[in-house]
Amino acid sequence: MPDSGSARLGHNSAGLEVLVEVRFFNAVARYAGPGGPRRKVSLPAGTTVGELADRLGVPRKDLFLVLVNGRDITPGLVGDAIRDYHVLDDGDVIALSGAVPYSYGYGSPVV
Repeated sequence: MPDSGSARLGHNSAGLEVLVEVRFFNAVARYAGPGGPRRKVSLPAGTTVGELADRLGVPRKDLFLVLVNGRDITPGLVGDAIRDYHVLDDGDVIALSGAVPYSYGYGSPVV
């Protein structure tokens, strides 16, 4: 969805914000910054997972697994796009993970 988050929510959502917790794992931990692998982020209401990744500087090609409140929003194995259109809610916990060593994402066969 190319339009801004507040446009998806309605005319009276301008200026509203949500507070989410982002956790960085594996290869994407390098994007966490000096604050460490866990941080709270305030975002405009209607922000999507894709917009969050962009804001954090995490290239989508580096994302292997994305969990929102423990639920996987990646449709399949490596090469499939994350569901970056998923709209975040206040209080969500988002886990961003790169490929895990000895996994399909590192080129190892899945047995």
